[in-house]
Amino acid sequence: DLSGWSPKYFPPILVRYANTLLRKKMLFGSDWPMISPEKWLAAFENIDIKEEIRPDILKNNAARLLGFEV
Repeated sequence: DLSGWSPKYFPPILVRYANTLLRKKMLFGSDWPMISPEKWLAAFENIDIKEEIRPDILKNNAARLLGFEV
């Protein structure tokens, strides 16, 4: 779960793994946002995550985890 910290503070290794090895494991989800969802999503747009991986982190990985079809 990546929601507890601002994407602008993600270390380069986290971004690299989100784009490769962990692309199907990373997800956004929170029951109490430390950062408003709007601010988090705006910051997420400014980091170097591949466009084709963004939907996985924001939705698809959580859907698969919960057993929904993607």
